[in-house]
Amino acid sequence: MAAHRDDRGTEHVDAVVVGSGFGGSVAAYRLAQAGLSVVVLERGRAYPPGSFPRSPADMKRAFWDPHEGLQGLFDVWRFNGFSSVVSSGLGGGSLIYANVLLRKDERWFVRDDPLPGGGYETWPITRADLDPHYDAVEAMLTPSPYPFEEAAYGITPKTAELREAAAKLHLRFELPPLAVSFAPAPGAPPGLGLPIAPAEYGNLHGLPRQTCRLCGECDIGCNDGAKNTLDHTYLSAAAHHDADIRTRCEVRGIRRGLSGGYEVSYVHHDPSYEGHKVVPGTLPQRHITCDRLILAAGTYGTTLLLLRSRAELPGLSDALGTRFCGNGDLLTFLLPGRGAAPALMRASRGPVITMAVRVPDGADGGEGRGYYVQDGGYPAFVDWLAEYSGGGRVRLLLRAADFAIRWLYSQTTRSADTGLSSAISGLLSDGTLSSGSLPLLGMGRDIPDGVMRLREGRLDVRWSTRTSMEYFQRVRTTMRAIADELGASYIDNPVWFSWFVRRIITVHPLGGAPMGDGPHEGVCDANGEVFGHPDLYVLDGAAMPGPVGPNPSLTIAAFADRACTRMLERVPA
Repeated sequence: MAAHRDDRGTEHVDAVVVGSGFGGSVAAYRLAQAGLSVVVLERGRAYPPGSFPRSPADMKRAFWDPHEGLQGLFDVWRFNGFSSVVSSGLGGGSLIYANVLLRKDERWFVRDDPLPGGGYETWPITRADLDPHYDAVEAMLTPSPYPFEEAAYGITPKTAELREAAAKLHLRFELPPLAVSFAPAPGAPPGLGLPIAPAEYGNLHGLPRQTCRLCGECDIGCNDGAKNTLDHTYLSAAAHHDADIRTRCEVRGIRRGLSGGYEVSYVHHDPSYEGHKVVPGTLPQRHITCDRLILAAGTYGTTLLLLRSRAELPGLSDALGTRFCGNGDLLTFLLPGRGAAPALMRASRGPVITMAVRVPDGADGGEGRGYYVQDGGYPAFVDWLAEYSGGGRVRLLLRAADFAIRWLYSQTTRSADTGLSSAISGLLSDGTLSSGSLPLLGMGRDIPDGVMRLREGRLDVRWSTRTSMEYFQRVRTTMRAIADELGASYIDNPVWFSWFVRRIITVHPLGGAPMGDGPHEGVCDANGEVFGHPDLYVLDGAAMPGPVGPNPSLTIAAFADRACTRMLERVPA
């Protein structure tokens, strides 16, 4: 259904969806499929296959700060004690995530779980509530385990090595479901770079896709279209049902409508502004009204909008800005150990994540708060950076000096040996560092006690890792044990320098507008509807009242799907 104009001439639709990540894309599809008029407002641009940046010049422009003329993919936030990377583009975080679709562990939907600083972590929904919606999301995103032993691929070393280490340590491990097309069609054998059969709802990019080539580029955007990202799936299906998807549209304000519903103010980041500074507040604002407003701009974006809208949305819960956490994210590295021959990892081959090791929680037979450890990966160009940067530069200079001495010797002695192949080969590294290194990614149940507030109009997050120190140390213990099994050296998070400067990097920020049993403990209810504001919904990571544990994307999408089911039950026939 198309938008229409209200009595004031303002554009009006049944539903406006702010953001196109795992919550927003699901909502756009479900509501459009039901026949509602839907407008999706996404601040970033679309990224068809082949458009993700790869060159140094393109990477320099691949960051998000429109006031500085940057309208790129990566939005990097820095707060006191931690930094965070989120996405800005059509498809939200799915563009740069590592594709893992794990369900939240049943016993991790805790009730009244005491927190070290006081209070409790409480989930007003259960695994049973979400299971049908997990099913629905999986049916759309079609995840499958990485077929790493298929003949077409050959064994991926990092997967095999981590599996063996986990088995020796008696840790539970699995090949997690990945939203990646390894085969050209359901039931077909996997293969590299094969044309993917188009979905019945088409594709909003109108370009062909091909199966995974194991290039390790998942986290910087898949130029092959092998990832089953939200633009290729939910958003394409929403567009098929006439959802109006608008890119480069950043929402700046929300308020109650004069005659009910909500009014949304937004600006358009014209491509011509790229490369030029834009004075804040100078872009013309556009307006649209709606009967239902779905906030899905991500943990930071949604919480910031609500914090800035307190005056226009009176009665928002005092819980606004609470329950922030980083889903236990911890990045560390394994490097080749000294002495015995290091294990072969080849982290640049395969999807970024292929294996998940699970350590149980006190709620399900373990100790403390549970977590996952997963292998990491990266593009092949990182191998070259690793070999020829830092200490690698010194080794390169030594090899270059050896080459020069050999060449001068052959010139001065007029040696009859004119072959330079061996000498040139000697200039290159043997690849021990890059082939024997492996990032490890930890995530799990850290403490959701961060507070998000406005500071001079900007978002400020106060969250200390001190209350989660026991959790992080347990994750490190497991990672060190894996390193020992692999004969590798363990290197901690490179920005975790000392007791005085301890920073973590999170790519899974959660909380800020948490769901709860009432406004005394949450901003929205178990259906995502904001207390005191009918038809205003929070359907993204901001609604999580604590850490999901595993990668949170699937749980956010299932939560949004469930909320839309409840929402549509109230739509007049």
